[in-house]
Amino acid sequence: MQPLAANAALILIDMQNGINRPTLGRRNNPDAECNIETLLSAWRATRRPIVHVRHISRSPESIFWPGQTGVEFQPRFAPLAHEHVVEKNVPDAFAATALERWLRVRGIEQIVIVGVITNNSVEATARSAGNLGFDAIVAADAAFTFDQRDLNGRLWPAEDVHALSLANIAMDYAAVRSTSEIVEALES
Repeated sequence: MQPLAANAALILIDMQNGINRPTLGRRNNPDAECNIETLLSAWRATRRPIVHVRHISRSPESIFWPGQTGVEFQPRFAPLAHEHVVEKNVPDAFAATALERWLRVRGIEQIVIVGVITNNSVEATARSAGNLGFDAIVAADAAFTFDQRDLNGRLWPAEDVHALSLANIAMDYAAVRSTSEIVEALES
């Protein structure tokens, strides 16, 4: 992997308390949070830009409904005062937010995306990033998803849902790399 740009931005998607609710079901990638922490620490150490994306739901039944603890950032992923926060109401962090403008004004062309849910907000954001011309990278082991039923009622394991989502992303929108590859590219 080529070295990362000096101003490559790390984008953390929906690392909020609600994502840990057992009602969401079985998930894959139990080390995702550790890998996200590794990347967040590396970005902070190299003073690269960090964007924390928070989902604010329009549905009162959502784990991300305003005014309850599920909408708050997990303490270990809480933004520092100088780190940018974007609030979104749909899966895509670029839709109806100022994220693209914030990146462009700062001359940021390269982004690394981590967080949840792989086949929802991570994939939607990666698709938009690619379509908008950003050099996007998704950290495969710093994202996770949950078991999911298809429209025929078949239950798909989270590992399969995750793998297929990453394959969709890698087709046209973003490179898919590991945390260790990304950290190595930061240090080169």
